[in-house]
Amino acid sequence: MVWKCCWTTEAVREDECPSIEADEADLYVSLQRRFVAKCIECPRFGEDLDRLSESGHPSAPVLRLLIDEIQRQKTLMNSMAAFLDNMNMEARFLHEIGVVLQTSLGLDEVLSVALTAFTAGKGFGMNRAFLLLADKERRFLRGTLGVGPRDYQEAWEIWDEVSRKDFSLKEMARHFYDMKLSAEKDKFHDILERLTVSLADQSHILNRALLERRPILVEDAPRNPDVDPLLVSILGVDTFLILPLISRNRRIGVILADNFITHRQITPQDVKSMETLTFPVAFAIERAALYERLHEDLRKLTRANTKLLEQQELIVRMEKLALLGKITSSISHSIRNPLMVIGGFARSLLKDIPSDDPKRESLQTIVREARLLEDALDEALAYADSALPALDRWDVNQLVGNVFREVVKNVAGDRMSCILDLSPDLPTIYTDYRQIAYCIKKLLRFNLEMMGTAGELYMGTRLDGECILIEIRFCPEHVHGGDEPVFPGLGEEDGTKGMELSICRVILENYCKSFTVEEYGSNGRRYTLRLPLKKEGT
Repeated sequence: MVWKCCWTTEAVREDECPSIEADEADLYVSLQRRFVAKCIECPRFGEDLDRLSESGHPSAPVLRLLIDEIQRQKTLMNSMAAFLDNMNMEARFLHEIGVVLQTSLGLDEVLSVALTAFTAGKGFGMNRAFLLLADKERRFLRGTLGVGPRDYQEAWEIWDEVSRKDFSLKEMARHFYDMKLSAEKDKFHDILERLTVSLADQSHILNRALLERRPILVEDAPRNPDVDPLLVSILGVDTFLILPLISRNRRIGVILADNFITHRQITPQDVKSMETLTFPVAFAIERAALYERLHEDLRKLTRANTKLLEQQELIVRMEKLALLGKITSSISHSIRNPLMVIGGFARSLLKDIPSDDPKRESLQTIVREARLLEDALDEALAYADSALPALDRWDVNQLVGNVFREVVKNVAGDRMSCILDLSPDLPTIYTDYRQIAYCIKKLLRFNLEMMGTAGELYMGTRLDGECILIEIRFCPEHVHGGDEPVFPGLGEEDGTKGMELSICRVILENYCKSFTVEEYGSNGRRYTLRLPLKKEGT
């Protein structure tokens, strides 16, 4: 019998087997390989086998059985090869995502990598993914981040962008973190805000996934009695996958994934593959949260250390001021007695000297200068008495009102408009009444002296967040040229006035959260003191 196929010939020529491709030249000389690869699927071989069966040859049925088994084995091998290829791709993907997660420390960066892995085509290819994390108190699962399109149009735009840029998974996660993270949070804000579940509700299907430590594939969700109808209405899909995130028995959160756009079926193999990724994701999220907490603690310690250094410097300054106060008090008491004697004798002599006596002017000068020295001693003694703090809770309005009325009564001119604007119902503050009053009194007296007899003085209080704000404004009438007043700042002047203002600056640095000095209007000045409501450290 003459055969049409070359299945009985060891070596064949190129024209004898049309099924062999150009890159398969080795099949021309190998009957075994050619038979398995080409002959059993060749139409000519089928005709030869039919003729063999028609002739009644006893090997024909056996040959058919062998060929069927070979074809079955080939199909199985092809299926196994495809499965191994998929497993190899998945292993490479899990390795890549694991490396990226290990090198990511920021929480947002970890979340970007994780959700990109679940939704990217080069990952698991889910249409959408939502992450719910347990809060710090471990009381609620709260929606944190969503990734994916909201509608078909956006889905096509995303797929088109991915196909054009051909990012790797790592590049895709980085692009998402840099360019889209905040936008995705805003886009899914309405859904994330409603995705809140109490961890105490153990019957809720999200908590069941955490308690049972296994993924749950929810199908036909609207008619599933185990699924909360509110969750179904929020997601708007019939089928979704719940993936628990657990690290060292700690419930980190859950991921909800679905195919909102394509409605592609979620297979058991998909569930198993995504479950494998949840372990490194949960660990990476916990590590990132701990890293952020460590940085926050470090920032707090740094601030506390800075505050401690400032307090130490302040203590040193206050000790110096206290010593200065003691020295000032000692010197003032030593000078006061002879000064009073001088002043007293001068006033007594002045009473008995006629008005036309040439010595009268000298005695008047002695009396005037003695009075000025006595006033200076009173100021020095007043400060010496207030150098050591006497802290208590005080009414700021009472403090400001008392100082304002005392200074204005003694210093302000007849054409001076004085405005006191105290905000009602202000809370009390913990401060030193005497030292704050001393500073305000000095500022008022020095600036009123600069203003002359005409202008406007405003002093007011109001609540400003966690502080009470004291505002002092000096607005003299406009004058020209060299007569324009120069208002003192805090420690800007030379001499006695400069020393007193420097003392004021130190006191205000101690008791005020902040204080500022700035120009006001064309030729005025404004002082702003912010006194904290709470004592530092409370």
